[in-house]
Amino acid sequence: MSLLSDKAITLLSTTTVSFAANADTTIYTVPVGKRCVLSHAIVVAGADAGATTTLAIGQDTAETDFLAANTLSNLDAANDAVVVRPIPNTTPLKGKSYAAGTVIQAQVGANSGGATNTVYLFGFTY
Repeated sequence: MSLLSDKAITLLSTTTVSFAANADTTIYTVPVGKRCVLSHAIVVAGADAGATTTLAIGQDTAETDFLAANTLSNLDAANDAVVVRPIPNTTPLKGKSYAAGTVIQAQVGANSGGATNTVYLFGFTY
C-alpha cells in the first residue's frame, strides 16, 4: 500500500485574492466525478491586510460553510502568513464534502487591505 494515496491532503489551488474590495473570488472548482473535503487554507499577505478585512471560504452562494468570516488584522505586513481552518473548542469539526462541479469561493468583506494576497487551499478529492 502506498503511503501517499489520492486521498492525501494536498495543495488544491493557489489564487490571488484582493483585500481592496468586498468581493467573491473563485479559488477552486471540484473536478468532474470527484468530491472534495477541505482541510485548511494559508493566506500570505501582499501588503498590510488592514484592520477590518475579513475572509470567509465556502461554496458559491454559501461562502461561509467551510470557514466563517475571520478578521485578518494580524496580517499587518507584506509576506505575513496565517493558517485558517475551522477548529471548534468543544465539539468535533463538521466538514463539508463538495460534489463535482462545486465552485469554492473566498469572500472578502469589510475590506481595508491590498490587492495582491495569495490563498493556498488544501484538501483532498475522492
